[in-house]
Formats: sequence, structure tokens, C-alpha cells
Amino acid sequence: MSDWVFVVDDDSANLKMAGHILSKAGIRVTAFRSGKALLEHLADNQAPDLILLDILMPDMDGFETLKKLRDYDQRNGRKTVPIIFLTASEDQETETRGLAMGAMDFIKKPFVPEVLTLRVRHTIDLSHLQDDLEHEVDEMTRENKQLFLHVVQSLADAIDAKDTYTNGHSGRVAKYAQEIGRRYGYSEKQQADIYMIALLHDVGKIGVPDAVINKPARLTEIEFELIKNHPVMGARILKNIKEMPKLAVGARWHHERYGGNGYPDGLVGEDIPEEARLVAVADAYDAMSSRRSYRDILPQERVREEIVNGIGTQFDPAFAKIMLEMMDEDPEYTMREQ
Repeated sequence: MSDWVFVVDDDSANLKMAGHILSKAGIRVTAFRSGKALLEHLADNQAPDLILLDILMPDMDGFETLKKLRDYDQRNGRKTVPIIFLTASEDQETETRGLAMGAMDFIKKPFVPEVLTLRVRHTIDLSHLQDDLEHEVDEMTRENKQLFLHVVQSLADAIDAKDTYTNGHSGRVAKYAQEIGRRYGYSEKQQADIYMIALLHDVGKIGVPDAVINKPARLTEIEFELIKNHPVMGARILKNIKEMPKLAVGARWHHERYGGNGYPDGLVGEDIPEEARLVAVADAYDAMSSRRSYRDILPQERVREEIVNGIGTQFDPAFAKIMLEMMDEDPEYTMREQ
């Protein structure tokens, strides 16, 4: 079955153009001339894979339509459909408001066919990966844990693919975390668990627009708040995996700081779950030893200095000292993004 997109725009020319571009790419399209027509249809019919929603429409604009749609989803326990706003405006306030309301992305009008198709495909693929993870977990038994791992790895790869400047971040963090756990005295089962927890620590970034993750310039206050919300979103995605409840622990609290002033909850010291304190060290190490949009890989000595300075303030001392031991055993600095 082909992917299905609803396009909502009061301009018939825009509806025709979007329908032509997406249909040519093999995507099924249903058009609506107003937010009211969309909401009436969704009340009694199946939801699509994605909604392209114009902002400037008479009677009910895109922002009001999105709010009513999310209110309906919450009241009826329905899965939320990803939204991409359509706009001809270059106004930053409009874009900021849309992102804050939960839109996945913006597409400018008039449409560039390649951009429209790629962004629609990318957003649908990410949504399907999340659905696949939830489905596989529901079906998971002792015999298919390996399959579950493959699904988790695919999801982690999709998360990393959102960031143009990093490659394999989640996998490296998982390996570092597993080794820290081994040296700390974790059993093989605990090591396997911490690997999975670390592999999915950034799953909440699925909900952060690509434009924000890959922005090379300084983030606005609202954009930074969107980034800071990814631990909460990640925990929300993972909380129903009852077979591994600690997956949500790593996602929610890996940005807490041992001395306080972290996010999202400002926990301190051992109030931060142990798994999250461990993942925090591995995550920070890889962030410094890999490329970012605004800098290259940091020298090993600089990374070591940052970890030393963070002992007891940013990092759990026990896990930070193990990370330093691992670095001291790697004089060629091979433990980094290649």
C-alpha cells in the first residue's frame, strides 16, 4: 500500500500542484480546501501517514486547525499524525510558532518538486520506523529479541540520519556505555540492557525538525527549547515498552547533571537514575569526539580536560573516571568518529 498524504490548502492551484508532484512520486494524495473539511473527514475516517497543512486560510487557519486536531487525538486516544506546514511567508515568528506547536517541518511555496517529495518521504519514513518499533515490541517474545535489536538499531540509524553532521552517534554511545558498564562490574545482562538504553537515548529527536537539528547558526530560544524537549519526547515514545522500562529512563534523564542544573527535571546526584548517569558520560564523550555543524572533532587532550572538569558537577565521578581510564588506554585516539 502506498503512503497516503492529506493536503489542506484553500488555493486550488496549490492543491493541484502538490497532488501532481506527490502522485508522480507514487504517493496517494487527498485534497481538502479548509481545516474544517479536514477535521470533519478525520472524525469518521482513517487518518493518513502525513498532513501538509497551509497556514493562511480563511475561517480557520493552520494553527487553529492543528490545535483542534491534537485536542481531538488526545480526547479519543488516537495516534497523532505528523504535520508539515505549508507557507509562502518568510516570517521567522510564524515558523517559530509552528515548530512550538509540534509541526515536524515547514515547506515553502511555491513548491520545489524535489524538496517537497524528499521532505514528505523523510517524515513518513521516520513515523513508520517509530510505528514499527512499537509493533515489534508488542510482538516481542524471548525467541525474537534479536529481531527487536535489529529494529532498535534501524531506529537509532534513522535518528542519527536526521543530523547531517554526525554519523553513528547512537551506536558509538551504546558501545562506550556498555564498556563503562563492564568495567563498573555490570553482569552480561546489565551490559546488554545498558547498550539498548544508550542506543535509544536520543529517540526523542525524531520529533525535532531537521531544520533545527542541522542549523549551523545560533539557535533561537524557542529552537533551543525544542531541542531540550527531546528527552521528554523520547521517554514518552519508550515508556510503554514494558519489557524494558529502563529504556525510557535513559531517554528522559541523560541530560541531567550530577551537580544539578540539568534538564528536563533538574535532578541532582544519585536522584538521577544510574543508567542515565552512565549514558550521560558516554554521550558527552562522543559529542566532543565527533564532528558538529559548528566545529570539528576536539583534540583528545581537550576532551580529557572537559571530563576531568566535569567530575562531580556534570558527571557521576565513578563513571567519569572509568571513561578517563578508557581514554588513557587509547593513545592513538581511535575511540572517536572516523
